[in-house]
Amino acid sequence: MIDLKEVERSYKTPAGETWVLRRINLTIQRGEFVTLMGPSGAGKTSLLNVLAMLDDDWRGQYFFACDAVHELKRKQRAALAKRNIGMVFQSYHLIEDLTVQENIDLPLSYADVPKSERQAMVADALDRFQMVAKKDLYPNQLSGGQQQLVGIARAIIHKPALLLADEPTGNLHSTQAKEIMELFCRLNNEGTTIVQVTHSDVNAAYGTRTVELRDGWIVSQRLKPANEAVCK
Repeated sequence: MIDLKEVERSYKTPAGETWVLRRINLTIQRGEFVTLMGPSGAGKTSLLNVLAMLDDDWRGQYFFACDAVHELKRKQRAALAKRNIGMVFQSYHLIEDLTVQENIDLPLSYADVPKSERQAMVADALDRFQMVAKKDLYPNQLSGGQQQLVGIARAIIHKPALLLADEPTGNLHSTQAKEIMELFCRLNNEGTTIVQVTHSDVNAAYGTRTVELRDGWIVSQRLKPANEAVCK
């Protein structure tokens, strides 16, 4: 699904050029659950932003399925990402003056999905995430775990092939975090490719492969043996 070749990213600073990604070569197969780990400043979020097509100022080659992302214009990249990628953030990024139902519906409204079809898709999502009773509540009326569930429902409402998660349980207590990771397992088992950034060994255990970064370089990759799998 994804093939990165010699991807690099740097920033201009008064002291010169600061590198955050160096010669990244990474292949992610459809249906994988990949974990990006490493200390703060290792380049994890920078790499996730490249994968999400949110960042244009990198060098190298990025192939997404049959598309050469590095050859696409900004609008083409945005359209490709909108069709294929969902994102989950640590800070939820819900819109405070929209209800649960309206937050989940937002990506569909941007995609010009007909209203009747949107209503059915949102109703299915509310039912799946057991949020029907909370559909008219606002984000500040929900717990952190509930807000993250809404964020995930919003991220997958359009059935993306790829789900990217940046520290998705960072603001949650252990019980809520476990619920979110078990939900990721179910999504992965249903065919969604997942790439998560985490500092948590517990969360990393849910993945099928761990990629470790340091100072912008990939320093190791570990494929989990089948007998160590947490997701069943």
